[in-house]
Amino acid sequence: MVRPRESYDQHLLEAELVIDPQPSELRWLQDVFGNAVAVASFASRAISLRIESRVRLMHTPAPATSIAIERYARNYPFTYAAEDMPDLLRSIERQHLDPYRRVDKWARSFVKPSGTTDTLTMLTDMTSTIKREFTYKPRSEKGTQSPLETLDRKDGTCRDFAMLMIEAVRALGLAARFCSGYLYSTTRRDRRVGGGNTHAWVRVYLPGTGWIEFDPTNGIIGNSGLIRVAVARDIYQAVPISGSWSGHPGSYAGMDVTVHAEVEPEGPDGNLPDFSHTDSAECGANP
Repeated sequence: MVRPRESYDQHLLEAELVIDPQPSELRWLQDVFGNAVAVASFASRAISLRIESRVRLMHTPAPATSIAIERYARNYPFTYAAEDMPDLLRSIERQHLDPYRRVDKWARSFVKPSGTTDTLTMLTDMTSTIKREFTYKPRSEKGTQSPLETLDRKDGTCRDFAMLMIEAVRALGLAARFCSGYLYSTTRRDRRVGGGNTHAWVRVYLPGTGWIEFDPTNGIIGNSGLIRVAVARDIYQAVPISGSWSGHPGSYAGMDVTVHAEVEPEGPDGNLPDFSHTDSAECGANP
């Protein structure tokens, strides 16, 4: 999963996928969430595998001020419309055990005990609290911390922060999904963490405006600087690169992943800048 999703706010201009050694078969498909998935098969032996994705796209994110929520959903709690609920139910279901309701308690701390709670303000506060009170620590190992582990440690990766917020949002009865993609800085002063690798954040469904991005790692509301590649109900449905191989025990020599993203300068015709990106992963094995 390396090809960005086509949408009204991101349009692919160029896309190239280079794999070395060249696969004997390469086919594309769309999964149940509409993500573009490339499936490669190989017929010969090799000592390394390199996957490189080069993409150029037009990204036109809307400002957070443009988020328009239906009147009935502007204050929490609210109930989704009957026609939406069947399609949102799986995105509301909890995915992790929380026997003592600790995630629930943490999520409820963003709801005013008296008076009305503004829905967008509540989600914004949750996003900014994770950025402010939790420490970002890159981790190359496979897997994700449980939300309870992230609460205890007060640190983690973008994947860990995304899963904590997803479970907290679902604890409040709202629909949330995991989003994997690429991060870029919109200005030179805009320093964001999580770049240089694939990035993860959260999408929450709000009536009237649809799925809205929340990046708890950087405190971003909306999709400024966020390029969607894969959207899924659970993190394990949005693994960027996965597969199987056979070889001698101990022959796996590791994997390196790099992501390089840059914003092209605005052209003389006044057109909006484009986003260009190169994503590469290389696995090595001893001969």
